[in-house]
Amino acid sequence: MQAKLTLRLDQKAIQRAKRYVKRHQRSLSKIVADYFLALEDENVPEKNWTPLVRSLKGVWAGSKRGSADYHHYLEKKYL
Repeated sequence: MQAKLTLRLDQKAIQRAKRYVKRHQRSLSKIVADYFLALEDENVPEKNWTPLVRSLKGVWAGSKRGSADYHHYLEKKYL
């Protein structure tokens, strides 16, 4: 079953991602899904990841934002 996911990204990152998917004729959803699946499956060799997915590895680890920040954002947006 598929579900919708909203991501907040820097505008430059979005523009780069759109250029990447246009050049490689892949959907951004597919690239993000592949990345998330690779996070769970430790048996997928990193060499099989797309360059964009490889560039995302470890991004969240250095972030000071957490789930509470996201919940606050959603409350502010929808309430």
